[in-house]
Amino acid sequence: QVQLMESGGGLVQPGGSLRLSCVASGNVFGFGYLDWYRQAPGKERELVASITSDGTINYAASVKGRFTISRDNAKTTGYLEMRSLKPEDTADYICKAEVDLGTGSMWYGWGHGTHVTVAS
Repeated sequence: QVQLMESGGGLVQPGGSLRLSCVASGNVFGFGYLDWYRQAPGKERELVASITSDGTINYAASVKGRFTISRDNAKTTGYLEMRSLKPEDTADYICKAEVDLGTGSMWYGWGHGTHVTVAS
C-alpha cells in the first residue's frame, strides 16, 4: 500500500520561509513526476510547481523565483522550498506523484496536504 504524506506546514510571518516534504511510503523506488498543488479556502486547487521524470521543472507565475521544487529519489521524498512568503500563499499544500513500484508498474495518487498560514 503506497501513501503520500506531506509535512512541514505551519504558521510563518510574511517574508519567512518554510520547507515542505512529501514522502512516499511503502515498497517504492522513486518518483516519476511530482507535483505540488495548493488550495486556499473558497478557491480552486492550483498547480504550484512540478517536476517531471526527466527533471523538467515548472512553476506557477505567482511563485516563480520564490519557490523551489526538488526530489530525492533515493528517499522517494519530494520537497517544496518556499521563501519570501506572502499572506496570499496561505493554503493547504498537497503533493501528487507518480511513484515507481519497482515492478515495471507505477502508482499514482495524492497526499492529504499540509497547511501553511502566512500572517503577522
